[in-house]
Amino acid sequence: MNISREFQKLSDKRLIDRGNKMYQDLFRKSIHSVRQFSSTSSDAKGAYRFLQNENVSEEDIVKNLQMNCISGCRGKFVVCIQDTSEINLSSHRQRIKHDQFIGTTNAKSDKGLGFLIHPSLVLDAETGIPYGYSAVKIWNRSLEFKNKFERQYHKLPIEEKDSYKWIEVSKQTQQTIEDVVKGMIIIQDREGDIYEQFSTIPNEKTDLLIRARTNRTLNDNTKLFSCLEGSASQGEYEILVSSCAKTKRKKRVAKLEVRYKEVEIKRTRGANTNTPKTTKLHLVEAKEVGYAGKDKICWRILTTLPVDSITMAMNCIEWYSWRWTIEEVFKILKKEGFNIEASELESAKSVRKLCLMIMEVAIKLFLMRIAYDQPELDIEADACFSVEEQECLEYQIEKLEGKTEKLKNPYKEKDLKRYVWCIARMGGWKGYAKERKPGITTLWLGLKSFKSLTEGWNLHKDVSTR
Repeated sequence: MNISREFQKLSDKRLIDRGNKMYQDLFRKSIHSVRQFSSTSSDAKGAYRFLQNENVSEEDIVKNLQMNCISGCRGKFVVCIQDTSEINLSSHRQRIKHDQFIGTTNAKSDKGLGFLIHPSLVLDAETGIPYGYSAVKIWNRSLEFKNKFERQYHKLPIEEKDSYKWIEVSKQTQQTIEDVVKGMIIIQDREGDIYEQFSTIPNEKTDLLIRARTNRTLNDNTKLFSCLEGSASQGEYEILVSSCAKTKRKKRVAKLEVRYKEVEIKRTRGANTNTPKTTKLHLVEAKEVGYAGKDKICWRILTTLPVDSITMAMNCIEWYSWRWTIEEVFKILKKEGFNIEASELESAKSVRKLCLMIMEVAIKLFLMRIAYDQPELDIEADACFSVEEQECLEYQIEKLEGKTEKLKNPYKEKDLKRYVWCIARMGGWKGYAKERKPGITTLWLGLKSFKSLTEGWNLHKDVSTR
């Protein structure tokens, strides 16, 4: 499987070439700074001009992201995961332009200044392979943004509330990929628990799977969170809960009981009166037993999928657990990766465009990790590395392989897994089978090391041919 991640359509071929050169440089060097990811002063000037060019809008970049997504997910059954992140540029308050592309954020400690981004990340529902983004909403509030009380937020129609982003991006996702996929499940966290969404978005090709936020009143006047109390467990499973020094959480094996039931929720008081008075859904609950700590696990998921077996209930739980993938996108974008919030760019408009491009680069990192996580998948090396880069990596593999079979690279040439093994080793992974498989951060560090290696490799090739 080869998934292209590049610009396909802009107003000028020169812009396409420049944009794709920037994609390559961002991936190879894994850094936000234009001067640092550009090889020459000419490349840096070209990148600055590209980001400032009026003929390359945010909408143009998003459309190209969507085209890449469509080419990958055609004919597939997919899950579309949404979430929001803030890009806080307050540390550049004195330098960055205060124009229509920047505004207040939710950060309280430093009077946040920046913008918000809300993507819909599309994954294969069977393998978890990322296809790209079906929609991306990127926006900013006013510099003189009023609080909810001042705006009388509770009286505003849903279309004027911040929460409308969940519905808006769901609709954009339908417009982008509904005609090309077999079906899709839109997955959201608690903020997406909005009555108007349950009553308007689902159709024969689109289902919702959203973690419940409020203890809704059901049509029989019982409450959502207690409607499964007293019913027998319909299945059990165990998960490993890792330790956390910050919260003082200890490592444990959690045993969860699974229950599910069809429910009929009532229209909320503030919901649009044009929506149905009730909506039928299925509730799936995964609740930890035998543990009484404050971090006791309890997931309640509302879905339009027909949950009529424990197998389907477990599928819903697994799909919801994939939400962490979009959190990984934000990690790559921010401090644990490219650190876009430290950008030297003086225009929020340019930062926003660069932010969208880095999100596309992040898909390659996911492809690398998934290729190694799931050996049965056949992903071509060309999806991430050029022929010249593969030659360089082959040379490096010889140096990294140990003397024993356990420390040999077990994969064949042209297989992405072969080169992910090499990048992971360069990022600090030891290569032992018993060791945990390399994560996104390890691969990102490996790519930074690969940058220096390729520069030396290209220099060696140039000298040796003279």
